[in-house]
Amino acid sequence: MASQHPIGDSALPGHDAGKPTETSTTHDEKIHPQELVADAKHGADSEHRMTLWQAIKTYPKAVGWSVLLSSTLIMEGYDLALVGNLYANPTFNRKYGEYSVASDKYVISAGWQSGISNGARAGEIIGLLIAGWTADRYGYKRTTMGALVFLIGFIFVLFFAPNVQTLVVGCILCGLPWGVFQSVTPAYASEVAPTVLRPYLTTLINACWVLGQFCSAGINRAVVNRTDVWAYRIPYAIQWVWPIPILIGLYFAPESPWFYVRHGRRDEAKRSILRLTSRNQPDFDPDQSLALIEHTNEMEKQIKEGVTYRDCFKGIDLRRTEIVVGIWLVQTLGGQNLMGYFSYFLTQAGMDAANSFSLSMANSGLGLVGTFLSWFLMYRFGRRTIHFTGLCCQLVILFIVGCLAFGKTKASVWAIGGMLILFTFVYDLAVGPVTYSLVSELSSTRLKAKTIVLARAGYNASNIMVNVLTNYQLSTTSWNWGAKAAFFWAGTCLVSCIWVYFRLPEPKDRTYAELDMLFEQRVSARKFAKTKIDPYSHHHVDQKRLSSGTG
Repeated sequence: MASQHPIGDSALPGHDAGKPTETSTTHDEKIHPQELVADAKHGADSEHRMTLWQAIKTYPKAVGWSVLLSSTLIMEGYDLALVGNLYANPTFNRKYGEYSVASDKYVISAGWQSGISNGARAGEIIGLLIAGWTADRYGYKRTTMGALVFLIGFIFVLFFAPNVQTLVVGCILCGLPWGVFQSVTPAYASEVAPTVLRPYLTTLINACWVLGQFCSAGINRAVVNRTDVWAYRIPYAIQWVWPIPILIGLYFAPESPWFYVRHGRRDEAKRSILRLTSRNQPDFDPDQSLALIEHTNEMEKQIKEGVTYRDCFKGIDLRRTEIVVGIWLVQTLGGQNLMGYFSYFLTQAGMDAANSFSLSMANSGLGLVGTFLSWFLMYRFGRRTIHFTGLCCQLVILFIVGCLAFGKTKASVWAIGGMLILFTFVYDLAVGPVTYSLVSELSSTRLKAKTIVLARAGYNASNIMVNVLTNYQLSTTSWNWGAKAAFFWAGTCLVSCIWVYFRLPEPKDRTYAELDMLFEQRVSARKFAKTKIDPYSHHHVDQKRLSSGTG
């Protein structure tokens, strides 16, 4: 069972990051429980009063360090889009594919396409599981730095791959650090920032991912007319641009204060808070912020027994795990996989490679704009509302694309391209960025790293299935559905809409302690936004009942 002692009553000696403890203070500093609760309440009240501009002035360093760590997702977005877009590159197909009499050109078979795409996903799943252990043991910073070092070496395999088999091995190896980045970045972004900044820093991850896609399309467009090995080696070599500067920057980055509190290293947690904030803010008290972290950590220790993967499926955390896993599964089931095959999708519909890459750049650029516009939506509306509305819009667009597939004219092909660009804009305006905010907020703080690992592993596992289906749906040597594949994904998108409506709660403007209590009280997902709770008096009432005079 978790320790039931007040904070500081049972400090354990030693500050080894590899030996997590169940206390929240060091042996030389103890805090009275009543003082802790009072400071935590003041810290929570301060966060609720904090405006966006005040948060930026108070936490400017947290913003900078979070952006640096999130930039690792530029690489993942670039690499995953690169895999799909290179299928539209004639020189790449000539090197790694076989001649097809039916299409009168070199193509990579659907089986090998699935091997390349799914090899990366399989590697990511392994990387995620590794990150779930190393992030808890060594912290987000060291875990990310180690992954960057390995990625620098693994890129050589892709760059010098002599055949398609080696290419698959390279994708598996590169998938290991990519999986680490997927797990660490949303957890770090959500822990170093106050409540008002959390949605912006977590959704920035989606912007980094889209920026990577944009770079991938641009590089592919620049080399598509080359007929030598550099038509595909240049895109692979670009992957070496990011790791080294990010690695140097991370050496100086602070670790998450939540990590130190979970390991009983209170003094280091306070130093981390000071490194993340500006010291010239009169209304900010680092001790109150630290107390809020400690109080939340103690609340979760009282509710659950431990911080293992098994604990993710116990008690109230089972529901939280289901929601976080489900929200990421929705990303694959909502038809978003077609974006990764944008250029290939259009070439299979009849568009030439150069124009498909040009439209792919416009597609990613508009997606980047959509991500930034999502910040304005989140300021006005709840995450649940934005996500559900965006998913419904995707459903309509997919149905229209399927209908356009029956047209055999050049105009219909360009219309399909236009609708897919609109799909990307809607996705990156609503579903894509909001997902990163939701998964980082709805998991408990003590199980955050492991919950995100399980969710992202589920996402990658579903992507393996989705990639196989998409490759067979689009390949001229297999099912050859073309744009009619959109009908299939419209059906899965409809199922996703139903799940989101009934299961996805609203975390807007809630501290982690408040979210813990909402889940503990088993509040319905559709009532999260209307329920008023006080995690410092362990009492909650339904705001709707109060306003109607029945409470």
